[in-house]
Amino acid sequence: MNDTLREWNDNAAAWREHCATIRTIFAPLTAAIIEDARISTGQSVLDVAGGPGEPSLTIAEHVGPTGSVTCTDAVAAMVATAEAEAKRRGITNVRFRQCLADALPFADDSFDAAVSRLGVMFFLDTMVALREILRVTKPGGALCFVVWGRSEANPFTSTVTKVMSRYVPMPPAEPDAPGAFRFSEPGKLASLLTQAGATNVRERELNFRIEAPLDVEQFWRLRSATSGTLREKLATLSADDARRAGLEVQDAVREFFPNNQMSFPAQMLVISAQKP
Repeated sequence: MNDTLREWNDNAAAWREHCATIRTIFAPLTAAIIEDARISTGQSVLDVAGGPGEPSLTIAEHVGPTGSVTCTDAVAAMVATAEAEAKRRGITNVRFRQCLADALPFADDSFDAAVSRLGVMFFLDTMVALREILRVTKPGGALCFVVWGRSEANPFTSTVTKVMSRYVPMPPAEPDAPGAFRFSEPGKLASLLTQAGATNVRERELNFRIEAPLDVEQFWRLRSATSGTLREKLATLSADDARRAGLEVQDAVREFFPNNQMSFPAQMLVISAQKP
């Protein structure tokens, strides 16, 4: 198992625990995908790297009983969590499959639309994966991806990174290595989609707020549990330093908790395209 998949496998239990909160904070991204991919009643939709079930389950509700969603993820524990959540919510028009994005086990021209929310940044070979996604999408079908925008425009992550850099060396990431901000540069993913053979490629900036009924302590528990990178860095610290870092993060983000409720400004890029 490569390092990226190992990290997400280790994250699975925490994402299961916090899946309701994650669903809430990224709901605007799901709405953007449905809008930009023009997903409608009766369509068949592929969700690549669907994690613990979103946006798959919300899209399944949107397409209704005459439509269907296939939720995929490379990590078996994520797929199991998504399946359990679908059962809990009584959603039956969705199926689940563990698979890599660059080796999709589906026939050519299988889906009306294919989407990925905050997943494409972690694909091991992005070009191969994009071509696979195009292959299984029907001619004329829509593709839609959401990725993080500029780090400095996302204090939900950047504030934590800034504090942690005082405790642990934080070398700059390789520009094309799997990571959250791999496609934060405008036009980068759009260019790859064009190279992969997509047409009508469009990109827009989505500014919204990451909001949920969490206080600063709950925010820190969420972040330190669901981010494998952060968890690994905390594990290198002494208990005192880890506790001190957590308190510093909480102080640093307090301005984003008016009335003790989380509300971070956020910026994402929404890239949509069409299969010829």
